[in-house]
Formats: sequence, structure tokens, C-alpha cells
Amino acid sequence: MSFNCSLWQDNSMSVKYFAFVKFSEVTEQCFLLFTLILLMFLASLTGNALIALVIWTNPTLHTPMYFFLANLSLLEIGYTCSTIPKMLQNLVSEARGISREGCATQMFFFALFGISECYLLAAMAFDRYTAICSPLHYATRMSRGVCVHLAMVSWGVGCIIGLGQTNYIFSLDFCGPCEIDHFFCDLLPILALACGDTSHNEAAVFIAAILCISSPFLLIIASYGRILAAVLIMPSPEGRRKALSTCSSHLLVVTLFYGSGSVTYLRPKASHSPGVDKFLALFYTVVPSMLNPVIYSLRNKEVKTALRRTLGKKSNLI
Repeated sequence: MSFNCSLWQDNSMSVKYFAFVKFSEVTEQCFLLFTLILLMFLASLTGNALIALVIWTNPTLHTPMYFFLANLSLLEIGYTCSTIPKMLQNLVSEARGISREGCATQMFFFALFGISECYLLAAMAFDRYTAICSPLHYATRMSRGVCVHLAMVSWGVGCIIGLGQTNYIFSLDFCGPCEIDHFFCDLLPILALACGDTSHNEAAVFIAAILCISSPFLLIIASYGRILAAVLIMPSPEGRRKALSTCSSHLLVVTLFYGSGSVTYLRPKASHSPGVDKFLALFYTVVPSMLNPVIYSLRNKEVKTALRRTLGKKSNLI
């Protein structure tokens, strides 16, 4: 189905309404993908909501590590909710349009939660570094006030950069085509629809990716380099095992999230293609957020114990 952009333009000839390209003309393929994404979305929401609930309601988990984990779960909920519901609608409905304002709103929240998560993962790595490399100073260096400030900085940076990128992109005119060859209003697919020179906007997106992906990732690598050096000289095999078990969960989450984000936003422009970009978008918006609760709960005895305790209380109430 082709859309007439002239119906969605104002007197300045700038497109005011967009439409997402249909994934496939084969109904069965769309329905299969809809079912798969819906199940993953529900699993992500349920798992992250449970993790956040268990941490907030169990005093034994009121420590810096679990404080950051609860924030991560909240970010994952917002991250998926900003894109997946519209994606699901586009798969099964002919009403695949979105207003310019709606597209800008979706882009802002997607950037807000994604960028905030980048910095929060770096804060979690710093927490693990302090716990393992400076255990005697851990209580003061990672006090409640410090943890709250780190979380606030993560959310604040995400808000500022997300708002700046969204305003910068939507200050452009869109002369057509009006079809977004993507699942949601991501930065690069929207830039491809703008008329005129967008080189400055593309440079801004790349710089933001460097600041929000590469910089926190390098901090995480540096933290874990120091952690590994400290773990290798630990005299106790049990201490080494516990430290590596705790850190491996975080490293797995980091690899999933930063890996997909780096491939998407740090690739050369010439290597981008709609098919590959949509596959990567489908991966980094659904898979990491679904796996995070599994990774942290199944590999953490304290979370599993608290989860059983919480579920046990709820079953008794019923």
C-alpha cells in the first residue's frame, strides 16, 4: 500500500503525518511476528516489574547493587513500552500512521530510556568495582546519597540528550516520502526522510552515540579490568567464584545492550540498510529487556530467595 504524502502536508509543504512501512504483505508472517513480539513483550514487562517489586519490598535487598538493578528494571519497562505497543499495532492493523508530534514523542522517550540505561550500566560497573577493589571504603563511597545522585545523573543525561536530539531532528522540514521504513521513530530512519542537508544532524547523532555508548562502555571495560586484576589475586577460591558470578551477570547484560547499540549507531552510513536496521532494532528493543530479569534472578540467590518470599506472601493473601 502506498501513501499519498500530499494529504499530510501543511501550507509549507512539510509532512505532518508519517506511516510505517508494512512489514510484509503476507498476513501469516505478520501474525507470527506479532505473536512472538507480544509474548516477549509480556515476558519483559512481567519479569522487570517483578524484579523492581521484589527489590523495593524486601529490606534485605536495599543495597546499592539492587538499587541500581531496580532502576534498570524501570528503565527497561519504559524502554519497551515506548516502542513495542506501536510496533504491535503496525503488524496487525492498516492504521499504521503516526503524527509528527507523536513520532517526536516516541523518539524522545526511546532516547531517554536508552541513553539513561547506558549510563546506569556504567554506574553499576562502578559499584561492583568499589565493592571488590575498595571493600573497606564501600559504605562511604557508595552511600545512599551517592547512589541516588548517580541514578539521577543517568536519568538526567538521558532526558537532556534525548530532548536535544529530538528537537534538533524535528526542527527540519520533511518534504516526503512520508513512509518510515522501520518499526518505530528511530533517529536515523526519520533523518532519512528530511529534506535538505542533514549532515550536521547525522554528525550530532554520531557524537551522541560516542558520548552515550562508547564513553560509558570504556568506563565499564576499565572498571572490569581492575576488577579482574583484583579477583585473580584473591586468596579465597570462594571469594573469587562469588565475585566472578556477580560480575558475569552484569557483563552479559552490558554485552547484549552495548553490542546491539554499537552496531546500530556507530556503523558507517554506507553500511546501513533498512532490513538489517529493522532486525537490529527488533533485537535491541526486545531481547535484552526480556533477558535481564532472567540473567539477574537465575544467577542470584538473594533475588531468588526474595522472589519466593514475595510470591509466597501474595499466594497466602489470595
